Amino acid sequence: MTERRDLYPSRVSTEPHFLPRVDPVVYSNWSEEAPLTREQYEAYERDGFLFLEGLLSQSEVQDLLQESARLRSGDAELDPETVFAEMESGDIRSIFRVHAQSPVMKALVADPRLAGLAEFLLGDQVYIHQSRLNYKPGFRGKEFYWHSDFETWHVEDGMPRMRALSMSVLLTDNHEYNGPLMLMPGSHKTFVTTIGETPADHYKKSLRRQEIGVPDDDSLTRLFEESAIVTPKGRAGSVIIFDCNTMHGSASNITPLPRSNAFFVFNALSNRLEAPFGKVDPRPEFVAARADTTPITSLPKQLAAAE
Repeated sequence: MTERRDLYPSRVSTEPHFLPRVDPVVYSNWSEEAPLTREQYEAYERDGFLFLEGLLSQSEVQDLLQESARLRSGDAELDPETVFAEMESGDIRSIFRVHAQSPVMKALVADPRLAGLAEFLLGDQVYIHQSRLNYKPGFRGKEFYWHSDFETWHVEDGMPRMRALSMSVLLTDNHEYNGPLMLMPGSHKTFVTTIGETPADHYKKSLRRQEIGVPDDDSLTRLFEESAIVTPKGRAGSVIIFDCNTMHGSASNITPLPRSNAFFVFNALSNRLEAPFGKVDPRPEFVAARADTTPITSLPKQLAAAE
């Protein structure tokens, strides 16, 4: 039996390395019928992310906030395994697989403004690899440290290639001071390997505070010096789209203003998970979809800010 080739080996060396990306960023050619303008298309390919201001209307945001509150209230019949709390405060940090536990979120992921755009950028039918609600309450919301999602998805889940993307739907306004998402433009074109052996059931700790699979300080400094740090800021209803390998993180929130978002990972159907490349047991289905890869059907359309 021929051993498969690992194009992005990580957590296998005592020293970190910068490896070139061998996969495209955008898998469809731009045309007048594309769901992005040419400027947006080129910016996503260049920077590895795109900020769509006010994509959802305020009435849509209110519906999502009401559903978010219901899911947090304890009245929703959630799978307890999908709910993760902060280590110190016990506040809910994330609820996973929300698109399968909430009809409202299921409708949102299939919205052509999201799924249609994912299909265009990935050049394939798409399915939800992971979904969750993230909460960063005022005063106590903890940070999400710098990382490339693909590094974890590749090593711990078995995602073979960089043909996936994330969409963060802002449910609250993003200010520069309430722990918003930070991204390093251009970082998606370099794969930064990390060091450290992956413990068994690593997800149980990493989903609360990630320490394995994060770049070392020197690598982060080099990335920053080669690019910058950008913090998209805007009103609730905006959407941040970013490539699976874009380096990103967020600081803690010590302001009175909470920050929350609905987070969806779209993976190309042709990029379904294999055995983890890190030779670990696969993470559970609610973290990384392996059994349920049902394609999402949508009709791409030109994106425009909601009135």
